[in-house]
Amino acid sequence: MNILTTIIIAAIVIFFAGIRIVRPTHRGLVERLGKYNRFASPGFSWVFPFIEKMYQVNTTEQMVDAEPQEIITNDNLNAKVDAQVYFKVKDNEESVKSSQYNVNNYQWQIVNLARTTLRNIIGTLTLKSANSERGKINAELHDTLCHETASWGLEIVRTELKEIDPPKDVQETMNKVVKAENEKIAAIDYATATETAADGQKRAEIKKAEGIKQARILEAEGEATAIKLVNEAAEHYFVGNAQVLRKLEAVEKSLQNNAKIVVPANTELVNVIGEMAGFLPLKKEAKEKEGK
Repeated sequence: MNILTTIIIAAIVIFFAGIRIVRPTHRGLVERLGKYNRFASPGFSWVFPFIEKMYQVNTTEQMVDAEPQEIITNDNLNAKVDAQVYFKVKDNEESVKSSQYNVNNYQWQIVNLARTTLRNIIGTLTLKSANSERGKINAELHDTLCHETASWGLEIVRTELKEIDPPKDVQETMNKVVKAENEKIAAIDYATATETAADGQKRAEIKKAEGIKQARILEAEGEATAIKLVNEAAEHYFVGNAQVLRKLEAVEKSLQNNAKIVVPANTELVNVIGEMAGFLPLKKEAKEKEGK
């Protein structure tokens, strides 16, 4: 009875010691006496204690930093470069096995491979082109990592160039150049705007002068037409009396300022003035009689 109890207790201990729970984010590789035996999916698994061992592998997306490094660009400038690599182990059996048996510490390997690849890529570019072609660098880095890790059971999700920083003195010079270019563009825009405003004002003045000119021409034409009509009327209605009309106009202007004038007797102008004043001039004989 004691032996049976001991066996039962030992069996229970061995059973519980061999229980393994695989999370949904992991996959398991079971080795028996150092040799691959089977693949463990998420959920409950049991391994024989001391004989079998399970290695769980994370299959979610992970990120490693390639760590900052100094790289000499094609124009002999030292640039501080850093990048990040996002990857994951494929969740099928062959890929999980490859991540454990085909490469030693794939995270560390990815970091070193990314650093080497960045040196090769950026070493062929100038500092300016490296900053302006980040997308191209990311694409080349991604393609290289995918090709080199094809047998590791990994999926390189994406790569991100974190920074490309030139030396401090070079950065200051670049900032001055950019500032000068911006000021140049601003000055050109201001000059263009000023020129446009001046041109607009010039056109407005020209239009104004043309308007004044046209108005004067029309006014002169109107006066000429009026004079022509007056002359035609005078010739038509005052034939033979043009001189009398002219004299009458002179008298009219003189009388406006209460001027005194001497008019010769026995002239037609006397009769005209008399009619305007409301009386007729007396004949010379009538005046002599009255004097007697």
